[in-house]
Amino acid sequence: MREILGHLPGLVALTYGRHHRIAYVNDAYVSAFGHRPTGSSVTLSCPELADLGLLPLMDQVLRSGKPRTVKSRRAHGGSYTVSCLPVDLPGGGVDGGVLVHAADVTDHAEAAERLRASERRHRETAVTLQRSLLPQELEQPDDLRVAATYQPGGTDAAVGGDWYDVITLGAGRTALVIGDVMGRGVRAAAVMGQLRTAVRAYARLDLPPHEVLQLLDGLAAEIDASQIATCVYAVHDPNEGRLVYASAGHLPILVRDENGAVRRAADPTGPPLGTGGWLHTSGTIALPPGSTAVLYTDGLVERRGEDIDEGVSSLERALAGATGTPQVVCDRLLRSLGVTAEHDDDVAVLVLQHPARSGPDAELFHNAALDLLGGVEAAPRARAFASGVLSSWRFPVELRDLGVLAASELVANSLQHGTPPMRLRLRRTDRRLIIEVTDGDDHLPRRRRAETEDEAGRGISIIATIASSWGSRRTPGGGKAVWCEFALPARPAD
Repeated sequence: MREILGHLPGLVALTYGRHHRIAYVNDAYVSAFGHRPTGSSVTLSCPELADLGLLPLMDQVLRSGKPRTVKSRRAHGGSYTVSCLPVDLPGGGVDGGVLVHAADVTDHAEAAERLRASERRHRETAVTLQRSLLPQELEQPDDLRVAATYQPGGTDAAVGGDWYDVITLGAGRTALVIGDVMGRGVRAAAVMGQLRTAVRAYARLDLPPHEVLQLLDGLAAEIDASQIATCVYAVHDPNEGRLVYASAGHLPILVRDENGAVRRAADPTGPPLGTGGWLHTSGTIALPPGSTAVLYTDGLVERRGEDIDEGVSSLERALAGATGTPQVVCDRLLRSLGVTAEHDDDVAVLVLQHPARSGPDAELFHNAALDLLGGVEAAPRARAFASGVLSSWRFPVELRDLGVLAASELVANSLQHGTPPMRLRLRRTDRRLIIEVTDGDDHLPRRRRAETEDEAGRGISIIATIASSWGSRRTPGGGKAVWCEFALPARPAD
């Protein structure tokens, strides 16, 4: 037996009794630790066994008579995987012994540590890239209050491609986006960045939500056919009091009304981006004053061994009791759903509120509209209406004159190039005056240089010159809207 154990490459020690006195160690043990107990010098267990933390384990083996193994224990500059086996020893009065076999796994342990260090660097790179590609500061629309939170998964979870964005579209309208690239690591973060950039570009076209997703679907397949992404794209128009949205395989939008009741956005939901061959459609959900909407990724509601619909129901219950600012609601939802720093998946949450205004604050938000049937009296009626409304809103004379001129030019453009029905809408917020004209023709105007002899073509150029911004979009039913904005002077601080 000694000859066999002496030739083993692993470290072997044989102990006896409840004090684990050393009976034998092989040459590999001596080579590793430089210690061979002999004769009367045999005392308690060698200190290296204590250094490896084996004494409690050896006690268990003696008591239970069952072998035990521990992995990658460090001692004397090396790492060892140790097995302790019970041994029956001859002679009366002996409690039995333990055969200790230690395999040197130092090279393996160092390689594993290098791999873990590389994974940590890779994860830190992915987190840094992910955070740099997300909005550093959310745009704050006039009519909404918005906050968002992104939390990467714990150290053992690879970084995903969760993302969100808030995009002001002009004329008081706002696009809200949340998505999730299903891959992991730097590649998923890079794909996410490309999709977010594309969404911002498509948003500037002011297309309906389903058309934006249709464009994204084709782009996602071109970026990387192996990467699948889900996304919700929603548009809020303060004149309509609702969200118009389209979903590509994403989780439903939740809306909490002022009374605490929570509604879940219904279909339509299409397949994830990048799958192709699907015509997305848009749906709507009411967002009245005093309500709160939540867009989120699956990391918030998905748990192992639990149906994801149960997670969404848990989120509904948490949202029903979540009050406060959008950022407070974000934080409360994360806590209620048990999301901690060691969560096993990325989480992105986007919260928006449509405030119920009253008192002096409400006086800064007004709407007025006039339906126009066309004809020679339309332009004078529009000018008179705009002048009366802007006067009642107590705008300075200069801004009032500019607003009347803009309304006149937009109506004249609609009379010449559009078709009835026509509507002039004026809206003021605490930060801007918005003037918009809709009609039944879907031909979008463009700014062009009018020659000296041209009798038309100067209206849009005038609008672009006097207004802070202007734009146009197609409306449902085959019409269009042309709008412009004027920035209001900043209010003095309280």
